[in-house]
Parts: sequence; structure tokens; C-alpha cells
Amino acid sequence: MIDKTQNTAPNKKNKRRSISAEVWRRLRKNKGAMIGLVIAVLLILMALTAPLLLDYKKDVINQNISERLQSPSLAHPFGTDDTGRDIMNRIIYGSRYSLSVGFIAVTVSLLIGVPLGSIAGFYGGKIDNFIMRLADVFLSIPTFLLALVVVAAIGQSTFNLMLAVGVTSAPSFIRVTRASVLTARNQDYVEAARAIGVGDLKIIFRHVLPNSLSPIIVQATMRVGSAIITASTLSFLGMGVSPPTPEWGAMLSGGRKFIRDYSYMTLFPGMAIMITVLALNMFGDGLRDAIDPRLKR
Repeated sequence: MIDKTQNTAPNKKNKRRSISAEVWRRLRKNKGAMIGLVIAVLLILMALTAPLLLDYKKDVINQNISERLQSPSLAHPFGTDDTGRDIMNRIIYGSRYSLSVGFIAVTVSLLIGVPLGSIAGFYGGKIDNFIMRLADVFLSIPTFLLALVVVAAIGQSTFNLMLAVGVTSAPSFIRVTRASVLTARNQDYVEAARAIGVGDLKIIFRHVLPNSLSPIIVQATMRVGSAIITASTLSFLGMGVSPPTPEWGAMLSGGRKFIRDYSYMTLFPGMAIMITVLALNMFGDGLRDAIDPRLKR
């Protein structure tokens, strides 16, 4: 006798996974991406909890000349700088500035690049040509030099640094978004929405753009690391965050004249930048592989 319950019982292995669950499954198989994700999460937690662990005035910017230029020890694991400030405390608190600049700059890029890229890809024609030629003009100028000009024009501050890095990174998001929208705009669901009288902007932002987010998300993840490097470079040159704010690039700049005898002053801030950017790039690279349907296993 055939047991009918075997045919009606749901087979968990045959259940269709959601897109997010499938991406997460493939991402977990990538050891490099998971290492990058863990490091990135720890850095974000460090940045969020820094005000709870450290007093900004007392532990971060307070000068103590009697303890200046001390080598790494139990009391000061990363040593002290030329004004006696604990370098480890400054790196921990500085993660708030460096990560904030990276994430907010990318957010600014998204707010500029995604709408313009969507409009260019959806409408095409003269609008597309105008937006893309404008993007090409900005892309022809090195990002760092353009950010340097923007900061010099609008003034030196943390907010202006975020704005400058964000604006100069926007053209890359315009191109990525346009390419994704060009693929999605001719799909059947777009034609169906047009047939029932849905407006163009509603089609773009409710139907086309949500189905074009995968490459945009990957691009955003990869660009955070680049934004941190650009911001740190500007601060290193004195055009970004001003001392005594413990931004990693500014800390590198402050320690460069002591690099021969007190190399730890530049070693640890440099390692902080390197580890952060490497972790974000490892995660972004793994996320790209996980999202790409051609790599589905």
C-alpha cells in the first residue's frame, strides 16, 4: 500500500529559497567575504561604542606632555604621540570619523548618482546623452584632485569633506545605475505598468529601480573603502578633518615628522586604514560573487 503522506509532506530541500537567503548562502561559502564582514562589523561596533568607553576630552584630545613620545607598552599599547595622547584611544575614537566619512560620502553619491542614472537609462535620447557626457567630464578628472578642488572651494570641515568625496564619487554610480536600468526598462512588468497608465517616475522608482539594485549595492560596498582612502588622503594633506580631531589620515600627517625615530605613530593609523579598506573590499568582492546569478551553485 502506498503511503500518501509521503507525497503530500513538504520537502524542505525542494523549497525555493528567497533571493536574499540564496545570496546569504553563497556569501557564507566565501571565507574571505565572511572574514571581511566580521572585521567590518567589529569596526562599526567599535565606532558606535567608542563614546561609551572613552571620554573625548580626557582620553582622546587631552595633552599630557610628561608622557609624550612613549613607545608601545602595557600602559599605552600603541604608544603616545608628540603631545602625550594615547594613540590607541585616538584610533578607536577616530573610527567614528573615518567610517562616518566613508558611509556618508557613499550615501551622498547614491542620492546624486542613482536618480540621474535611472533617468538617463529609462528615457535615453538627449537626456541620456546630456547626463552621461556630464558624468564623463567628471570621470575624466582624477577623483582625488576633484575632491581637493571641492574642499578648497567650499571650505575645510568634516561635513565638507563628506560632501566633496560624495560628489566626486557620484559619476560612477550614474554609470552603474544607467546600465542596470537599461536592462530592466524593457521587461514585461514595465510594459504592463505602462498599459495600465502608471506614470514614468512611478515606474522608475517602484518597478525598475528595485529590480536593478544588486549592482548598485555591490558598487556602494566597494566605494566605501575608496571614500575612506580619499578622505584620509585629504586629511593627511591638511585639507580634511583638522587636528586635534582623531581622524586616521590626520594622525598619519601628525606622525610623519617623527617617522624615523617613532615609527609607531604612523604604523598604527596606517594599519587601521589598511585593515578597514581591505575588510570592506573583501566583503564587497564576495557580495558581488554571491549576487551574480552566473556564479550560482
